[in-house]
Amino acid sequence: MTELAVHVRTTTAGPVVELAGELDHDSFSQLRELLPELHLQAGRQLVVDLAGVTFCDSSGISALIAARNHALAARAVLVLAAVPGHISRILGIVGLDWVFPAYPTAQAAEAAWTPS
Repeated sequence: MTELAVHVRTTTAGPVVELAGELDHDSFSQLRELLPELHLQAGRQLVVDLAGVTFCDSSGISALIAARNHALAARAVLVLAAVPGHISRILGIVGLDWVFPAYPTAQAAEAAWTPS
């Protein structure tokens, strides 16, 4: 088991949450508990950078859905960055690939953001 490391940084587009390790039943609560602490503003975006995620189960997917719902409640948008192939396949299988806009890197997601 690989622990989940979470790092948050702030950009002009909004917060970026960088995850590394396993996003699973043992760790998904780290992401869910972080959400209320994030400063989301209407029209901004929350980027979840998955570049370092080595494993993701249904609990991890649930945490990503919770992050999306949190962003929507703040009238912001959630985007994923650097989605590993194994997570992309899971999102496609469960029909969530169209729900999460994805970018190759967090920097690309930040660059694509336009103020509303």
